[in-house]
Amino acid sequence: MIEIYQNLYIGTQEDYEVAVEAHETWCVVHACRSPYHCLAVTYSPLGTVPPDHPEHLVARRGNRLMLNLVDAKDPADVPKEAVDAALAFIDRCLSEGRQVLVHCGFGVSRSAAIGLLYLAAYTDVLPRERFADAEEAFRKIYPPYKPGRGIRGFLEAHWDEYARRRVAA
Repeated sequence: MIEIYQNLYIGTQEDYEVAVEAHETWCVVHACRSPYHCLAVTYSPLGTVPPDHPEHLVARRGNRLMLNLVDAKDPADVPKEAVDAALAFIDRCLSEGRQVLVHCGFGVSRSAAIGLLYLAAYTDVLPRERFADAEEAFRKIYPPYKPGRGIRGFLEAHWDEYARRRVAA
């Protein structure tokens, strides 16, 4: 678990289960379909949740946000709505002074990408002109970053939108 910004941590499922799960004060983004989204919406990891289900992409339970997010090979299979919900949730929790953990299975692709996008959209930590420059700077902050093909393609395709969204001065 690595702090990438004040009170914002990126980590693994094990980090969540060992260090954070028992602490009600933390906000958590579960950037993984299984097991957390599956459990929240009550469907099998081998099944799917219907597209018309109100929590098809995002389920919120108190201070936890569960995303229906897999490390897809195709960037088109990364649901932007889920990523946007995670960014807004992180920002709300941080503005309340709470610690936030964003995790996926191994903390290298989905959760790391959400962390990178948060820094791009809400802080001045990363360069914003070119994705390659931001990615290089992010690797210094979060060395485990290694996005899968679909996640990286999503980042490249949407980089300008998130970098222009920058909220902080």
